[in-house]
Amino acid sequence: MGLVVLILFCLQGNASPQGTTGHLKFQDPRLSNEERVADLVSRLSLKEKVLQMQNDAPAIERLGIPAYNWWSECLHGVARNGIATVFPQAIGMAATWDPALINREADVISTEARAKYYECSSKGKRGIYQGLTFWSPNINIFRDPRWGRGQETYGEDPFLTGRIGIAFVKGLQGSDPKYFKVIATAKHYAVHSGPEPDRHSFDAWCSESDLYNTYLPAFEALIRQGKAYSVMGAYNRFWSQPCCASDLLLDKILRRKWGFSGYVTSDCGAIWDIYHGHKLQPDSIRASVLGVKAGCDLTCGDEYESLVKAVEKGYISESEIDISLKRLFTARFRLGLFDPDSLVPWSKIKPSDNNTAEHSQLALKVAEESIVLLKNDKKTLPFGKNIKKIAVIGPYADRLSVLLGNYCGTPSAPVNILAGIREVAGDKIEVLYSKGVDGLEDAASKQNDKSGKAAPTPTDLEAQALQIAGTAHVIVFVGGISPYLEGEEMEVKVPGFSGGDRTTLDLPANQSGMLKKLSWLGKPVVLVLTNGSALSITREALDIPAIVEVWYPGQQGGKALAEVLFGLYNPAGRLPVTFFSSADELPPFTEYSMKGRTYKYYTGKPLYPFGYGLSYTTFAYTAAAADKGAYSSADTVKLNVTVKNEGQYNGDEVVQVYCRKKDSKFERPAKALCGFLRKNVAKGSSESFIIPVAVNDLRIFDPATQDYTVEKGSYELLVGPDSATPLLTVNIDIK
Repeated sequence: MGLVVLILFCLQGNASPQGTTGHLKFQDPRLSNEERVADLVSRLSLKEKVLQMQNDAPAIERLGIPAYNWWSECLHGVARNGIATVFPQAIGMAATWDPALINREADVISTEARAKYYECSSKGKRGIYQGLTFWSPNINIFRDPRWGRGQETYGEDPFLTGRIGIAFVKGLQGSDPKYFKVIATAKHYAVHSGPEPDRHSFDAWCSESDLYNTYLPAFEALIRQGKAYSVMGAYNRFWSQPCCASDLLLDKILRRKWGFSGYVTSDCGAIWDIYHGHKLQPDSIRASVLGVKAGCDLTCGDEYESLVKAVEKGYISESEIDISLKRLFTARFRLGLFDPDSLVPWSKIKPSDNNTAEHSQLALKVAEESIVLLKNDKKTLPFGKNIKKIAVIGPYADRLSVLLGNYCGTPSAPVNILAGIREVAGDKIEVLYSKGVDGLEDAASKQNDKSGKAAPTPTDLEAQALQIAGTAHVIVFVGGISPYLEGEEMEVKVPGFSGGDRTTLDLPANQSGMLKKLSWLGKPVVLVLTNGSALSITREALDIPAIVEVWYPGQQGGKALAEVLFGLYNPAGRLPVTFFSSADELPPFTEYSMKGRTYKYYTGKPLYPFGYGLSYTTFAYTAAAADKGAYSSADTVKLNVTVKNEGQYNGDEVVQVYCRKKDSKFERPAKALCGFLRKNVAKGSSESFIIPVAVNDLRIFDPATQDYTVEKGSYELLVGPDSATPLLTVNIDIK
């Protein structure tokens, strides 16, 4: 009896009744979550219920229930809540092709999330970005490089997106059978990837084949395999239904077909969009009813307050509202928010577990693995011992923003690219710096500057850059684009960019011109690209001997790049997107058909193919064999690939496996990623890469049955270092 009293006493810190006598059933941790949630919901008035169905849920003081804000962000680190470790942007995480590493990253992120939650709640702070329900990851397919939010995704391929996304979700939510560490949210469900300015009214259309073979698989993987407990609906319509009120997406597919048992949240203002942007309903009342009835449990906004009137008018019943409310409170119980700390394993995490040296070291590791070497003629890289003077030039060399990308936290000690080069160069190598040219966002701000201060002219900047470059042994130009140009629904008015999206994929003209003049000096030039999406660096790929892609590489990005430049780390990142020669090669941005898009359906020759990336060493693929010749649909192929490092450096290789079926009766891509493995191979040695290929991952949507099928017959497994270079072929049969 004493233990029960102690437990109930401890409970008072989380959800003790105020102004009541005795203890309530929902406060008893010995009961099931179902019993506790049912009891709690039964005690609420209708108005109290609907207020709990908005992201900023108020306290219910009479029951001792504290306020809770459902909106927190952790795309690549805990975001918008002060100091936290900032990892590379999501597109860079995908470029690692290393799900195990991303799982470790997500585990660190959720540790810092808990640390911040306990720090905030101990001070009575329960506002936005301070909770434990995180609206990450973004697993939309990056179908078109012009989309400004593509930087938030894991690239253009559903299989790679699924593997990275599963690892991220599991790292966030933890492995405890009863309590989530935090809750992950797969977004934006579904068929959502721009244009940004039209997202509040746009109706996306694609074929059933594209829906089930491209847009849905990653979501299904995160729900069924990753066990993500939350899903966020998209702003746009799909097949004329708003995604946040689509019975097809939210009920038929998500809950009935995939067995999802968690909760669905709207994107912010998406319920408002139903009647304001899409104009499908006359008012907030009808729009809210449409959302809740379809299965959108939580609104990011205040639209669901109108559900009180909806019940009064008979548009929806209180019991229908209870369904959503129970899902939401179940999530809070599974986070341990109504239980004593002694029962919640994550309560051992302390505020001091945020922003540690170990976490920063992991950010460095992820940045290292994300860097992609695109070109390295004449062994320009790594720098040799004869390099004594380096000229660092470019608009983003000494810039914090290009480390961070969007949806980021605040790093305590970020290392930008210039600082990283200086740190690794040390005292024996002179590092000179000149901006050379403005970033396009700088030029725009100068046009709007009314301070009267004189700024360096483009001619002055260029002359200074050329002067220091002329004295250096090697030139490092840090260019590309920045998160001030591409991103979510932005007010950007500069050439090549519109509303956060891009109208061209070219490198900004002033950078291209500067690079041309630098190349005339006859010095080795290394082009370092910062960006969240593919760039059409067609001319630069011809003129510049070395090109390095760093994305938005996080708080240790500058050091990671410097380690690559000086040969302290052998790059092995791989492109999670195709680099096209020009935007002219792409279909119209608003078309959601996959024809002509991504490596799977594009028939031209890309500038750099999906999966591409170089190394300082050379690898030979000497053998590949499956463990047997014939398989059933429930089997997993164990593919054994032998790779030899024939170069002079230890290094990682990413072996990629693509599936092809030539005699299919269905609409299939030319090839599709179905397996990969990143592994280190010491110089002079060989390694066996055992790559599992689940036969079920070779499935295709069958319109006749409205379901997936694994076709019987022969398949080719194409093995190589990227999507365009099959070095070995293994034939298998599916019986």
